[in-house]
Amino acid sequence: MTTVLDEIGRSRYVSPTTYRRDGTGVATPVWHLVNGGELLVVSDADAGKVKRIRNNGHVVVTVCDFRGKVAPGAPSAEGRARLLDEADTETGRALLARKYVLSRWGNRLAKIQHLRRRPVIGIVVTF
Repeated sequence: MTTVLDEIGRSRYVSPTTYRRDGTGVATPVWHLVNGGELLVVSDADAGKVKRIRNNGHVVVTVCDFRGKVAPGAPSAEGRARLLDEADTETGRALLARKYVLSRWGNRLAKIQHLRRRPVIGIVVTF
């Protein structure tokens, strides 16, 4: 029997809904990875979702397409998000690069061109 977390893990994109201080939900499609029963996402450190998680760790994660469109009846789960430190974020980036080839290419291109990478932060959601 498959669980919601299994279905989320098999999807290419999820849309974690994070909440503003006034309670308004904001959904953003992201690449993700399920590892050890937790959902891992890496985001720009100054992204809105990171600011919202700092204020309120409650999230609802729903399977979506690359544009963030959620299909009727799509698997969804509530969880608690926390931000990772720098070392765990780099581990998360490496894990995501295994799943998403495009991410690997982008990271290599940035190294070749000596581009400054924007600071990123890992986010882990526990269900």
